Amino acid sequence: MPRYFFHILDGYSVRDTEGTELPDIYAAQDQAIRTSGEILRDMGAEFWNGTEWKLEVTDESGQILFVLRFSAEERLDPDTS
Repeated sequence: MPRYFFHILDGYSVRDTEGTELPDIYAAQDQAIRTSGEILRDMGAEFWNGTEWKLEVTDESGQILFVLRFSAEERLDPDTS
């Protein structure tokens, strides 16, 4: 079973050194979405500061298979509230 690595890059890198064995790339895509959702949930209000971060998924050779990018920016006008 292939091993996939889920690296987080948000101004600094958090490299996945263990990886996860999954049956195929479609399972890796599903895991990437789930992992991203958990990260977004844990970030809370910090997510809205406009800083981009990404989740990069590689195979065992280090080849990048796909990347998910995230950023959000709050643009509330205090005069219209």
